[in-house]
Amino acid sequence: MANTREPILRPIPILTLRPTQMTVGMREVKEKRKRWREHKSAKKRGEMLGTHMIPVVLGPDKNHYVVDHHHLARALHEEGVKDILVTVIGDLTMVEPDAFWSVMDDKRWVYPYDAKGERRRYKDIPKSITGLKDDPFRSLAGELRRAGGFAKDTTPFSEFLWADFLRRRMSRKSVDEDFARAMEKSMSFAKSKDAIYLPGWCGPASDD
Repeated sequence: MANTREPILRPIPILTLRPTQMTVGMREVKEKRKRWREHKSAKKRGEMLGTHMIPVVLGPDKNHYVVDHHHLARALHEEGVKDILVTVIGDLTMVEPDAFWSVMDDKRWVYPYDAKGERRRYKDIPKSITGLKDDPFRSLAGELRRAGGFAKDTTPFSEFLWADFLRRRMSRKSVDEDFARAMEKSMSFAKSKDAIYLPGWCGPASDD
């Protein structure tokens, strides 16, 4: 079974990519769209696409299942980009179709939780990136990491774990209505000992 990253140097239509999660943070999608528009020339955009290949797993149905960069794929689609390069990090074409999602779950290549943080059935995962729903807590977690609230970590779906941590401490309404204030509260929560179990936890400043 291939687990090395092997770039496929041919474009894959973005709309054929299959998600492995149910939500994205739409604020993050908008930010990535903004960055894309800042690359005015075709050369700059081509360079960006060449350095941001989408990691995928090949399924028994020969489809490409996205295991990271869902936000980028959604943003590029909304900007009118049709195709993108992918990097195959796993080949599960030999797996029985009815066992596929269980194997994906075992390898932590799927995150079947909805915008309320509740686990759903695999069949509820959207079949296209256009079906991904907004989770404002995922946007909050992404912004929190960029602001230094926690460190980037290789743990799969680490920012979703932070999103769920924040979801249990404030209402969605408070995030929707005052994102800046929600960020202030998030930073305080992130530095508390309650978050010590989360990936990338930086902790409070030491008094030593």
